[in-house]
Amino acid sequence: MTAPHASRPSGALVFYSEFDKFDIWKAALQTHLPDLRVLNSHEVEDPEDIHFALVWKPPAGFFAKMKNLKLIVILGAGADTLTGRDDLPEHVPVTRISDPHMARMMAGYVLFSTLRHARDIPFFEAAQRRGEWAYRHPRNPEDIRVAVLGLGELGSRAALELQRQGFDVLGWSRNPRQLDGVRCHAGMDSLDTVLSQADILVIMLPLTRDTRGLLTRERLMRLPRDAAVINVARGAIVDQQALTALLQSGHIGAATLDVFEREPLPPADPLWKMPNVLITPHLSSVAIPGSAAKQIADNLLRVTNGEPVNDRVDLRRGY
Repeated sequence: MTAPHASRPSGALVFYSEFDKFDIWKAALQTHLPDLRVLNSHEVEDPEDIHFALVWKPPAGFFAKMKNLKLIVILGAGADTLTGRDDLPEHVPVTRISDPHMARMMAGYVLFSTLRHARDIPFFEAAQRRGEWAYRHPRNPEDIRVAVLGLGELGSRAALELQRQGFDVLGWSRNPRQLDGVRCHAGMDSLDTVLSQADILVIMLPLTRDTRGLLTRERLMRLPRDAAVINVARGAIVDQQALTALLQSGHIGAATLDVFEREPLPPADPLWKMPNVLITPHLSSVAIPGSAAKQIADNLLRVTNGEPVNDRVDLRRGY
């Protein structure tokens, strides 16, 4: 909720995203801050008039001339799209969107994907294409081990939802976490152990220097034969070539992939034609203007009043 005593934000907010609709975000923000000037990136005449930026994957040099920038808001939960840039002023806070609706959307996608593999739906889809009445007895969810890599806000919500559905859930993170009903592990020394127990692997890690390329061929081989992989994090966390080869060989039985090393996934990529792979175009969880605008407006007012912002990210860590 925005503070009623707060000052009105000065300056304008610039919006940049090739994937999100400017008019919808502008209307959502102005619902909470009617006097806020919201400009699409091509409408900016004087970069020094920009005090706030709401962005997703802005081009190189985008912030360079914004001398009065006070706050950058990432249009999503991941901060990797802003790491490694040379046009970000060090003193300007960067925040991400932390929206319970996004967490709910992600948990729903992960649950759908897990149930799809747990109930062998790809097997029945293949039988349908053959016109074959093929029976496979359902497994008890308690007998299916689901490992969730990454126990941040989105990962924790998904892990708890899977546990609520009766799955045997393991969690892994770089730092220790505790979740009721989830067998949590932490640190690199335990990663191989977690992978070796995963009938279904759910990747929900942020993309950082430490997680880029984390799931090598050797680590993917730790998965039990016929395991399923669900990636809703970032494609660069996984060796995609190795994943493809292991799907082709049958060591990995199936995959649901929402993210890839290159996006859009090139038309000639072999993953498109693999019957044991479901591909979606990076939509497992997206920012919802109607709910996320409240958080953004509050942070704009916090910056205006000289208060610390919520959901600040450390670009050196990548989250």
